[in-house]
Amino acid sequence: MAISSRAYAAAHFALELDNVKGPVGLFRSIEGGGVKADVMTYQFAANEQTGYQRYRQLGKPKFEDIKLQVGMAMSQPFYDWMTAFFAGKGTRKNGAIVAADFYYVERARRKFTEALIKEVTFPKLDASDKNAVYLTLALAVEDIAFEKGTGQKLPAPSGFAAQKNWAACNFRFALDGFDDACRRVTKVDSFTVKQNIAEYHAGGFKAAVKTPTVVEYPNLTFYVPEADAQPFMDAMATSVGFGGKGNGSVRDAKEKHGYLQAYDMDNRTLFYVDFYGADIVSVTPDRSDSTSEEIKMVKVELYTERMEFNYPIMELE
Repeated sequence: MAISSRAYAAAHFALELDNVKGPVGLFRSIEGGGVKADVMTYQFAANEQTGYQRYRQLGKPKFEDIKLQVGMAMSQPFYDWMTAFFAGKGTRKNGAIVAADFYYVERARRKFTEALIKEVTFPKLDASDKNAVYLTLALAVEDIAFEKGTGQKLPAPSGFAAQKNWAACNFRFALDGFDDACRRVTKVDSFTVKQNIAEYHAGGFKAAVKTPTVVEYPNLTFYVPEADAQPFMDAMATSVGFGGKGNGSVRDAKEKHGYLQAYDMDNRTLFYVDFYGADIVSVTPDRSDSTSEEIKMVKVELYTERMEFNYPIMELE
């Protein structure tokens, strides 16, 4: 099939991963993935011919991180990759970002090699917000090749129709020992799980070899009405030791497990983020204002030692 060289609007994108036939999903947006090189400047000793002339040449190539914004319409191999990232396994993938026009005809592709998930950012969740929300992923790659599209039409990824939109209001937050207090969690702030990438420059390699290091798990911040906040205040007073409660042990043996659950409009689970070794870092009441008619809220922050991403296999429609 001949590929038109006419300009086209960036309408649809797909992600391909190695050992998977066809795209593993369509995503909302993509940025990054460019290539650049540092300019090195040399200056030789002055002479009659060259004077103080400087010479320049390009150095090693550097590949920008690829940032993807995805909903819940990716397929199982993609979420398996995310699960391995949360476990600190640093799984490498080869693949391609495929750009298609409005009619899903492939127009261009960017092939990448040795990609590692570097960051996963979860959006802010709010019980009063019914807009769709998305995950943001950053991929660190070791090489990128730009190629012309094949002109073939993209096939629909498996399970695309079965996976509904994820709205900001569709979530549940739970913490061991605080079942009643967590019933009315109204908001969960955005948080990012990161894996630092170390670059190793070796002889014989034009570009740096990228190696995964430790995974950093963030603090979680959520909001409850002040009427439900007393158990969190008591627990922190006991753990830290203030207000006449507790001695503030170095490590509380009752550190907690909890989860953040996302579900679709049909109340089907989209994913869980389980967190372990959690305890309360801070409890902060909202500002009191006699002119405000809003419900008084309290912000609660937890530290976490470990997180897991669990994605149920959904039946295809």
